Amino acid sequence: MPVPRLPITGVAMTTPAQLPDAGSYVEMTASDEQAARVRVVHAEGAGLTLSAPLAAVPRVGTSVTLRWSAAPRGRYALPCAVVEVEENRVEVHPAGEAVVEQQRHFVRGGGGEQIIMRRPGWRDAHGWIRDISENSMRAHFEGTNVVEGEDLQLWIQLGSEIVDIPAVASRVAMLPQQVPPGPMSVEIVAIFATEESLARIIRRYVMRQQLLSRTRA
Repeated sequence: MPVPRLPITGVAMTTPAQLPDAGSYVEMTASDEQAARVRVVHAEGAGLTLSAPLAAVPRVGTSVTLRWSAAPRGRYALPCAVVEVEENRVEVHPAGEAVVEQQRHFVRGGGGEQIIMRRPGWRDAHGWIRDISENSMRAHFEGTNVVEGEDLQLWIQLGSEIVDIPAVASRVAMLPQQVPPGPMSVEIVAIFATEESLARIIRRYVMRQQLLSRTRA
């Protein structure tokens, strides 16, 4: 059965490459900084129709920002205006062009944290973090193969907290272990597809680690 669509009125258009795909999930942040994971029901022409949790449905006239992966560069951020609401369906129109929030804009830190990479049909791969930000991480694993663009599920231990994050491998380098001889090691840079709640946990952890480093120095 086709999904009912809310009417779309004419506004300035962004290019199709700058709109998230129908059926995908994006992060919607309202002006009060409350973020929610919403599904894109329709993305074509001048607007988008979103399916949001009832508790996260914004009012008509609210300014929101939609964010989704722009791997390997970072993530898109598209400012929008809410033009119509019908139960949990939200119609938004772009209020500007999508911009890429690049990886270097995020505070990075950490190092040595445990990480487990999970993929359907593969054994769990255990590794350790080289550095991490709320947007991405660089980590080493042994005895596994990964290709760029592959979807990953990452389980990361950050102090007393654990985050379970979907991600996309944006850069992969194979590193042979020579001293002593051992299995092939792989270094992976992965871009997170994370909600604000998880991003906040990572951001808080990185800032805390930086503060501890300054204190020890």
